[in-house]
Amino acid sequence: MLENTPYYHPVGKEIEVFNHAYQNKIPFLLKGPTGTGKSRFVEYMAHQLNKKIITISCHEETSSTDLIGRFIIKGAETVWLDGPLTNAVKEGAIIYLDEVAEARPDVIVAIHSLTDHRRELFIDKLGETVKAHKDFMLVASFNPGYQRGFKELKPSTRQRFIAVAFEYPESKVEIEILVNETQIDFDTAKKLVAIGNKIRNLTELGLTETVSTRLLIDAAKIICSGLPKRLSVHVAIVEPLSDDLQTVQALKDLCDLMI
Repeated sequence: MLENTPYYHPVGKEIEVFNHAYQNKIPFLLKGPTGTGKSRFVEYMAHQLNKKIITISCHEETSSTDLIGRFIIKGAETVWLDGPLTNAVKEGAIIYLDEVAEARPDVIVAIHSLTDHRRELFIDKLGETVKAHKDFMLVASFNPGYQRGFKELKPSTRQRFIAVAFEYPESKVEIEILVNETQIDFDTAKKLVAIGNKIRNLTELGLTETVSTRLLIDAAKIICSGLPKRLSVHVAIVEPLSDDLQTVQALKDLCDLMI
């Protein structure tokens, strides 16, 4: 469990929906771009429910073995070691599969029996089936706009979840988030949010990802610690968005004018 309450500003009915999903033992799916607060929301809800949270950051090498467990050599013996998913199932924790669409297909196959009425995990290497603890909850997230058509969740998987879409918060809320997260002054927070919104609307640059709230928070933090504003915006917002020299220069010129 997290000791301190993570700061989270609700933008809709997501807290109410999550509570009902938890109460009814229904898996929960968060959809949305990078840096829109999906992970922070799950941390916040775990704290509110006083539940342990186990987070797995999925990538193209994440396999079902990584989640379920494996045999390891311990001294002269070969022993079984439960993976994080198995631990969560047994303990009644919240398992959070961040960017689940990035994981290997066998991960999706492994969690299917946990996402329907069975609520059980089959451990093929042991030939055992583990029934989920009554408090167990499976939460997953993915970015439907990233590399569209390449890393998508199949409809048969998506329909096993209650889903909530996360977007970048409206300006007023995003300013409040920056102030609360970093103690930056209101006027600078307002300028950073304006920069974020401006770049998000620049579709002609062809950016793979746009400015996340996370990037704005990073910029605000290093401004508060004393780094000059223009330099802070350049290294925290502009450079992470692109490696193309012309694009970086165009973004830098725009941000210099706005900050």
